[in-house]
Amino acid sequence: MRRPDWSLHEVISTLQRDTSKLISTQPFLKDLHDHVFQSIDTVETCREMVSSMQDLYLSSVSNRINEVMKVLTIFAAIFIPLTFMAGIYSMNFDFMPELHWKWSYLVLWVLILIVGGSMLLYFRKKRWL
Repeated sequence: MRRPDWSLHEVISTLQRDTSKLISTQPFLKDLHDHVFQSIDTVETCREMVSSMQDLYLSSVSNRINEVMKVLTIFAAIFIPLTFMAGIYSMNFDFMPELHWKWSYLVLWVLILIVGGSMLLYFRKKRWL
């Protein structure tokens, strides 16, 4: 709509400058020029409104993605240290002193629960979760 209106605006402007003296078309061309200018203004207003609505939609999608990424980051922050501890104790070394200790399995589970629980409480206290 924008391109044809601007082309029509140019044609009407040219016709207003090059009018014949025999036939008075000035009032009609001026009226037509006003209508075309009003149409151009309406198209520009609609264009700005659609652009604003698109920006609003993209902003809401971005906020939704940020919320999802925040939750995924929190889960990763909780499970990375737990994975590290499980990785250390899953190695097949015989010379780790705590492997031959009677309570090592229980201590590892308590340590994992304390680390995971404390991180979960920290994130809840910060209102991130």
